[in-house]
Amino acid sequence: MKFVVIDFETTGDQPSDEIIQVGLVVIEQGQITDSYTSFIKPSRTIPGFIVQLTGITDEMVSNAPDLQETVSQMLPYFENAVLVAHHAAFDLGFLQRAFEQCGYNAFSGQVLDTIQLLRMLFPGLATLQLSMVTSHFGIPHDHPHRADSDAEATAHLWLLCLQKLESLPLLTLQKIAQLYVAEFSDLGWFLNEVSVWKQSQISLDPDTHQYFRQYAMNVVDWDEEKPLREEGEPALEESLTFEAYIEQINANLKQRFPDYEERPAQKQMIEEVQQSLSSDRHLIIEAGTGTGKSLGYLIPALYQGLKERKKMIVSTHTINLQEQLRQRDIPLLQDIVPVAFRAAVLKGRSRYLCLRKFEEKLQIGDFTFDRDERLTAAQMLVWLSETKHGDEEEIYFGSKGVEFWSSVSSDTDSCLNRACPWFKKCFFHRARHESNIADLVITNHSLLFTDIQAENRLLPSYKHLVVDEAHHFEEVASKLLGSELHFNGLMNPLYRLYRDAKSGQLLTLQTRIGQLKDSSSDEWSGWIDSLYPRIAKVREEWEKLSELLYQVVSELGDPSAGEGVQYVRRMKPDQLPAQWKVLLTIEDNLFLELTEITKKLDRLSAEMKERSDEYAVSSLLTDLNGNVKQLVRARDTLRFFMKMNNESYVYWLEATPHFRSRSVVLMYAPFDVSELLKGYFFDVKDSVVLTSATLSVNKTFDYSSGQLGLKTFQETPKLKTVQLPSPFEYRKQALVLIPRDFPSVKAAGDTAFIEALVASLRDVAIETNGRLLVLFTSYRMLKLVHQELTEQLKANGIHVLGQGIDSSNRSKLTRLFQDHEACVLLGTSSFWEGVDIPGDALTCLAIVRLPFQPPNHPMAEAKSDHLKKQRQNPFTALSVPQAVIRFKQGFGRLVRRSTDRGVVILYDTRVLETTYGRNFLYSLPGPKIEHLSVTQLVPRIHSWMGESVRENAQNI
Repeated sequence: MKFVVIDFETTGDQPSDEIIQVGLVVIEQGQITDSYTSFIKPSRTIPGFIVQLTGITDEMVSNAPDLQETVSQMLPYFENAVLVAHHAAFDLGFLQRAFEQCGYNAFSGQVLDTIQLLRMLFPGLATLQLSMVTSHFGIPHDHPHRADSDAEATAHLWLLCLQKLESLPLLTLQKIAQLYVAEFSDLGWFLNEVSVWKQSQISLDPDTHQYFRQYAMNVVDWDEEKPLREEGEPALEESLTFEAYIEQINANLKQRFPDYEERPAQKQMIEEVQQSLSSDRHLIIEAGTGTGKSLGYLIPALYQGLKERKKMIVSTHTINLQEQLRQRDIPLLQDIVPVAFRAAVLKGRSRYLCLRKFEEKLQIGDFTFDRDERLTAAQMLVWLSETKHGDEEEIYFGSKGVEFWSSVSSDTDSCLNRACPWFKKCFFHRARHESNIADLVITNHSLLFTDIQAENRLLPSYKHLVVDEAHHFEEVASKLLGSELHFNGLMNPLYRLYRDAKSGQLLTLQTRIGQLKDSSSDEWSGWIDSLYPRIAKVREEWEKLSELLYQVVSELGDPSAGEGVQYVRRMKPDQLPAQWKVLLTIEDNLFLELTEITKKLDRLSAEMKERSDEYAVSSLLTDLNGNVKQLVRARDTLRFFMKMNNESYVYWLEATPHFRSRSVVLMYAPFDVSELLKGYFFDVKDSVVLTSATLSVNKTFDYSSGQLGLKTFQETPKLKTVQLPSPFEYRKQALVLIPRDFPSVKAAGDTAFIEALVASLRDVAIETNGRLLVLFTSYRMLKLVHQELTEQLKANGIHVLGQGIDSSNRSKLTRLFQDHEACVLLGTSSFWEGVDIPGDALTCLAIVRLPFQPPNHPMAEAKSDHLKKQRQNPFTALSVPQAVIRFKQGFGRLVRRSTDRGVVILYDTRVLETTYGRNFLYSLPGPKIEHLSVTQLVPRIHSWMGESVRENAQNI
């Protein structure tokens, strides 16, 4: 098969734009056999932004051949060829227009897109941007956005795709090809051709392939894995003291890393954690960046757990940190700890694929968003030939992939347990089994609270717990001990039951009923028929209620705020809108209808299970039961919200103007979880260690202790608090600059503030040649600054990236920022923490506003009301400490390594002008702080960075 890989550089992306460069590479027999490249002289001046992007100038194309000549030279390459491109629709469009303009017939061969194949064949790829993909695979790509370089890079990616297809098991290929049989697309044709070719090359040998139910699996049965030790067998020699254990670890570290030096702060943390775990004491320990926090708690936790034969649980807030512990820290510990141990990672059940549901989905061909879901299914088939964990985190989905995953992920309601033919290969049960036989279990905060709600049936029994990223513990507790109902939270299970006359669980069940030789078949089918109008009525009533709820949440909003705004409204039982009685009537009808539907389905399911033992029917009924339980939970959540009978909860609505009623979310949560945390953890666990880089405010832990339910332990031996010294020399590494004459938002108004901000950021970015991260508290302000700053920095060749504008993917934006030599990154929300940009990629951090949570947010408002009843000042007791911790997280983005050095600019002058401002500066880990005029900012940055260069030269 002959492939021609093409790439065009053009004057723009509109049909009226022109080609200015072509790159073409020919692939035959799995090798590059020919290439062609040429500039093309356009009839117009090349736009400035294209020159900036591609480096192609008017001078470079002034003597180039015209389009007619170039097309005539290209034409022979396309004979009997399959066209390949990265984002093929773009290049194909320009190719066809070029052929038409030059009097040639349109290209009529097959067209394939590397983006589709890369997404399918390499499901772990986080981005499909050409330069990033080539960087990931180590493919040379010297001149991105030049057609010759892009075409060559795409050709190498295509060869990689061909190799990956060839390496896939035959049955995997056949399953993927079957997904596209009915699509009649070029991709479907190609996959079928590859499948047929593969089948002709090999013979299916069951002794050399591990096949199960026609899927290629590399996962061994989980019940084959046994504990490392017999019950009662000691893990550590009794004579091995903690000091000797640490000595052996340090010796192993020095052997593995010749330059290894013991960190004083990490050493202290190891000792503090060990003492707390061994003496059954709770510990709050703040450990800044560079401490080596993970090993600081893992090393003592392992020793104590192995010594006392007790399971140790470590919980993180983010899945990213969970994966870091699995992939980096645990393998290191297994090399340096002087005794064998087993560690396991356990996530929430919905993170794991249910193989039975996935098989059923593919057999039925139940694809709601046909093309997107077929691609996702193909991704997962490739992934199933490689994965060991079956974990959602290993796949990066396309636009509808997350919805597809939710339909095939593991859940308690639809689990057949040991009756499932997939049970011994089940990813979730495997993970649970591994956690049961492990010495150390890595989980997350969400699962800790889900385990509490499940009456401690998910996690192994434990008495010792380490909580990393503990500054999020209270927030997660509040969310998980509450509930929420999205519009689709009720609509999706209804659609799964019955979407239309062609799809739905009930229609599939009726088909299966028709195949059963049972006297009750007609009666069962009649029951199902009677449910269709009820389901339609519920959908209609839910849409009506959602529209009315949207009116309630949006009526107090600002209609001029634009589509990006988020409407939020707290609902108070004593201050409900006038139309609430109408809404309650609709909810009553919904409750009654849903109760009747679920009762009938429960009865139908019970009768059919008694009369039929066919696996196909049993599997379908299990999924149906799971769906019914989702409906019951949605019904009960709706009732709890609408009645608002529990005074310890805060209730609120959220929505966006863009999706209107379909964006409505009903939310409720306990506004004070301190007593709940105390009862669930600190009163009943022997020792809980809470750690984070940001737990103290004003050098004390009073705020964190109060939020976490540890206030009553503060003056007792049961709790110890420790703030570790920073391992970094912040006095030399970080300079905080505060422009004291910078306008405030309130005083100057948004327009004047943004003008001043853009001007200052422009000057700073030019001085630092980009390498600037700007943290916002308002997405609206970010968008305004992005637009202006982009224009003002264009002439300097400095690119501006904006969160939610260039991408919403934090990891992708961070990589783009690091890969671009001159770049400014504007971030909000998630960029305040968890972002690691070490080295020269980040020289300057700008914080636009102190990160106060909006005081009118329902949760903040409810907490404030609660504090007022206790005669406390909500601003000083809640708002300031919350903002300080967030501020410390933001500050921590600058210095990530001992060699990092840079500047923090704080544009919010309230830190100088208010009495509470000192809380922010006093909580920082000792950087140099200066306040000066705006005009002195750039000269001081120049001076500071010059000092850095001189110091480095002296060190050399």
